[in-house]
Amino acid sequence: MKVVLEVTFRMGGVNFRGTRWEDENLVFEFERLGDAFIQVLSNQKVEVNVEKNPSKVLVELKTKEGGKIFEAFERNGKYLAVEP
Repeated sequence: MKVVLEVTFRMGGVNFRGTRWEDENLVFEFERLGDAFIQVLSNQKVEVNVEKNPSKVLVELKTKEGGKIFEAFERNGKYLAVEP
């Protein structure tokens, strides 16, 4: 099955690194490393094929300061998330 994630980040400079499973949850991994970022909203759309339906879809954003994990919600067959 295909899982589509549309995520909005608070700053530019974000790169998609891949996905992983944590129990029944699908985690989309993103990374923002470096010193200067554009202070505008940045949208990304990622589509992946998976073998099973996830219980939750999570977004993990790694930064120089650490990172954060936030949950996506499903609407009309795709998952949507916004960086807190």
